Amino acid sequence: MGTQSNTIIKASLLAFTLTLFAACGSTEDAEPPAEVVDSTPAPADTSGADDDPGPTTEELERERQLAQRVFYFDFDVAEFKAEDRETLATHAQNLAANMNRRIRLEGHADERGTREYNLALGERRANGILNYLIVNGASRGQIEVVSYGEERPEEAGQSEAAYAMNRRVEIVDQ
Repeated sequence: MGTQSNTIIKASLLAFTLTLFAACGSTEDAEPPAEVVDSTPAPADTSGADDDPGPTTEELERERQLAQRVFYFDFDVAEFKAEDRETLATHAQNLAANMNRRIRLEGHADERGTREYNLALGERRANGILNYLIVNGASRGQIEVVSYGEERPEEAGQSEAAYAMNRRVEIVDQ
């Protein structure tokens, strides 16, 4: 029975192969292939200005962060506020992407304390921001640090509101 089974298997395979070739070769009754849908977006029509979607939310946020150039400090503290980290990181990335750009970090303090103490405090504040910018991609050669201490107040007066405005570091383009 072994040779008869082999003969049947061979005949079946031959019939299957011939049927397969016949099906592939026949185009007369075959259905047209399914339409292929192109999922790539069509090119944008640039003929009308109304079609411009404008800047993305991320681009707007980046521009807002780069526009913030003054960072305020708590009384007698040289560490910048945690809420400024993301904005300062954006400034660092901008510096890293624009190696020819140069900035000056100007440190300030309110009038409480001695002149020498306030100069040192302004410098510590500016250096804290400097170090954060470098860690996040800026080059040391792009940044100058200056302390004015209490010498250049933003707001005159001896109120807490005036003091708060004077405890700051400003980013100034060079």
